[in-house]
Amino acid sequence: MEANQETSHEHHHSKSDWYDKWYKPLLVIPVIIMIISLAYIGFFYYQNHTIMLRDSSLTGGTTVTITGGDIDTVALGSQLKSQFPDIVIRKLTDIRTGKPVSVMVESSASPDQLKPALEKALGYSLTGQNSSIEFTGSSLSQSFYSQLMIALVISFILMSFVVFISFRTFVPSMAIIFAAFGDIVIPLAIIDYFGIRISAAGIAAFLMLIGYSVDTDVLLTTRALKRKGGTLNSRIYGAFKTGTLMTITALVAVLPSFFIVTALPDSFRQIFFILALGLFADIFNTWLTNASIIKWYCTRRRIE
Repeated sequence: MEANQETSHEHHHSKSDWYDKWYKPLLVIPVIIMIISLAYIGFFYYQNHTIMLRDSSLTGGTTVTITGGDIDTVALGSQLKSQFPDIVIRKLTDIRTGKPVSVMVESSASPDQLKPALEKALGYSLTGQNSSIEFTGSSLSQSFYSQLMIALVISFILMSFVVFISFRTFVPSMAIIFAAFGDIVIPLAIIDYFGIRISAAGIAAFLMLIGYSVDTDVLLTTRALKRKGGTLNSRIYGAFKTGTLMTITALVAVLPSFFIVTALPDSFRQIFFILALGLFADIFNTWLTNASIIKWYCTRRRIE
């Protein structure tokens, strides 16, 4: 029995030694990823004059979703490009079978302009059975986009305010805010890289990420600074076990919905995709960046 306890103690001690040696270099990895992400978003803004591509729900225009039939999207695009220069055509396929489910056509044109041109190119009429048409006015969309972005910024500021009130110390609070900021910036850079057009639901997903990302950071900081008993490393490791379980549980809930349930509207799948990206980013930002900053802070302040 004593031999088992001694082995367990040695094993835990070796983990602590490893962490004591490497926690500062580990801090650098997510910081580099964040800098690259911010640089790419800056480059993207320089090229496109916006930090994200927006779909017709945020820019105004018409979205036509055509179901059934194997449509050649390349040929359709080449036929309509001269008449509608900003047209975007996307094919939605079933992940499991690879078969096309529907085709989405977006343009800033009105339905009266887009629908006849589509019918001419396709060679058949678009009805309520084989298609759906949505139209949003450009001024309404722009106002909606502005309000969503203001809501996102205000939410982040209020979250930061609550964090500062809760911990009343600058470094741990800034570590939480930095990690939460990374959880938004990294998914945004990936979305920009792939040229995904963000819908109103996508911005709502970024709002949700603020809450999702902060809970693991608060858990870590509370365990490290406020809980008594055990070594600092054991408290961080305990928080890591609980926090990663929370994140993995959320990913297990989100990813099947994205990959399996193809009948969901595109906006719902976008929410799941953004949340999954943010949760993956959160694993690095919390357990490499934030944990390392907290460890360094506690070591400097001799908090054991």
